[in-house]
Amino acid sequence: MLFRRHLLAFGLLACLWPEAAGAHALLLSSDPTAGAAVGGPDIALTLRYNSRVDADRSRLTLNGPDGKSRPLAVGRGESPSILASRADGLSAGRYTLRWEVLSVDGHISRGDLPFSIVPQQSRQ
Repeated sequence: MLFRRHLLAFGLLACLWPEAAGAHALLLSSDPTAGAAVGGPDIALTLRYNSRVDADRSRLTLNGPDGKSRPLAVGRGESPSILASRADGLSAGRYTLRWEVLSVDGHISRGDLPFSIVPQQSRQ
């Protein structure tokens, strides 16, 4: 009988405890979108997550068609779940934006966002 009470109490506490799995920041949308072809040479980058992220401890790295990487400045967006950046002077080719964000509860999430830069006259 005492075991059942403890089990019930533990079950109730587990239901009230915040879920750790929901704490990871997941990318909900981006501009440019994954696989998009955008005109350059200068573009704005916006990443929106499902939770608040720490912009000061998050990183964005742009990998170019020449195989070189460069870090991008990370700015705060219009809400705590949005990161903003710029990439200037991009030549035509395929790029990958590698993002690493720290959610406010300490979980790190990472991902890649591929996109292409096309010459201005090729855009439709």
